Amino acid sequence: MEKKKIVPILAGGGTRLPAHAGILQALEEYNIDFDNIVGVSGGSIISSLYASGLTLAEVKHIALNTNYNQFREFSLIKLIRNGGLSSGDVFERWIDRLLDGKTFKEMDYNLHVVATDVARGKPVIFNKEQTPDVKVSLAVRFSMSIPLVFSFKKFKDHLMVDGSILSEDALHRDWADDGTPVICFRLKGDYEYDEVKTNGIFPIVQYISLLIRTFMTTISREYINDAFWHNTVVINTGTSSAVDFTMTPAQKEALYFKGYHTVNKILPMKIRSL
Repeated sequence: MEKKKIVPILAGGGTRLPAHAGILQALEEYNIDFDNIVGVSGGSIISSLYASGLTLAEVKHIALNTNYNQFREFSLIKLIRNGGLSSGDVFERWIDRLLDGKTFKEMDYNLHVVATDVARGKPVIFNKEQTPDVKVSLAVRFSMSIPLVFSFKKFKDHLMVDGSILSEDALHRDWADDGTPVICFRLKGDYEYDEVKTNGIFPIVQYISLLIRTFMTTISREYINDAFWHNTVVINTGTSSAVDFTMTPAQKEALYFKGYHTVNKILPMKIRSL
């Protein structure tokens, strides 16, 4: 395939990180060139690791071998005090260690991480132009903060949550400032949940679980505007949940190949449409 230049957007996904690693592998094999990369929610984890200079093999190893359950640290006390079952501190320390504490100006690629200011309902963009001295790990922690799962966190005058709740037009912009076309890689799930029992002395835990999984499923199935369809690639992750912190190695491997094979199949058509 002739060398093409794009700006890849790795959008959403929650804990389905391996799919994004598979996407990057396919882009490399198709000789796709990029010096800007955008990460949103779970996609910000993989994009930041790659932008820091890690090889695809290293990124894949992290996605397939990390125990996601370590990030849960769930507590109803944290939910009441901070708006989330988990503080997100364990995750932030983990990603900061993998990134060697790098700031945006120290990244090998022009990394753009998108989060949401829930107080204003607007995107907040972190990159080397706007936030050169901000640690990438902090921005990623903001971007992947699934509401109710991870605590709300303030940044300057913003109240930060997951970037996935933004509308499509917040992502489809001229990220490179030179007209380089973007392609947004989005994960779509068809997860069917088992019934949750909402009885007992403290049903609040079950109600929160229902709310979180309904929210994540709705985001995953969000309608894509016709105006953006030509530069959007949808990866159907099947029954993999965006909030599954206990994925098996086999499930992770399957997600990796879902991302890889879908891009292999769809990317040539999208490149031609650009």
